Amino acid sequence: MTEVKGKRGDKARETRRRIIDAAADLFVEQGYGATKLQEIADRAGVAVQTIYFVFRNKPTLLKELVDVAIAGDDDPVPTMDRPWFAEVTTAPTAESALAALVTGTRRTLERVAAIDEMVRAAAATNPEIRELWPQRTNPRYTVISTAARALTEKPGARPALSATEVADIVYALLSPELFLVLTRDRAWPPDKWERWAYDTLCSQLMVSGQDSSP
Repeated sequence: MTEVKGKRGDKARETRRRIIDAAADLFVEQGYGATKLQEIADRAGVAVQTIYFVFRNKPTLLKELVDVAIAGDDDPVPTMDRPWFAEVTTAPTAESALAALVTGTRRTLERVAAIDEMVRAAAATNPEIRELWPQRTNPRYTVISTAARALTEKPGARPALSATEVADIVYALLSPELFLVLTRDRAWPPDKWERWAYDTLCSQLMVSGQDSSP
């Protein structure tokens, strides 16, 4: 009986993930408003009633796919409790902390940057989308500011920069918008973006990156 329940659970998770993947693809390709649940069901290979049963409605499906895109899985583990973020906070130097932050951010942006753009466009014309994220605080800035505080306390960080200044610089340079400009619009490979982002941030935030000229 336990094995049967386990197989049913695995099948349910697989179905859920197929629906999320299909919705993500179609929302990005066509836009949230233009995509019908029947189209998502057809691409996922399920009945449209299955989507209603699992997610209840279209906005809830959007919220779920955003959460999965940010995390990379459907485990209920916040970003700051994930192993890649622990590497940022426990790194011995500011440079190694920055390297872990840029690498982790790249992996996240590869999943979520285009989705973030789609959500912004959808929220502009759909009040129910804005209501999905009612908090006033910006979750991405919360993650970045926590990393910035850790980074400024490590050897190699520029002492003249406050944690707030570091957070603002990192927040801007590692933004989904700039990631899309370079990797989608200018066709940079993601590894090139990662090297550029790290080198640019090093020049701004690290003692070794300071201009020695008077």
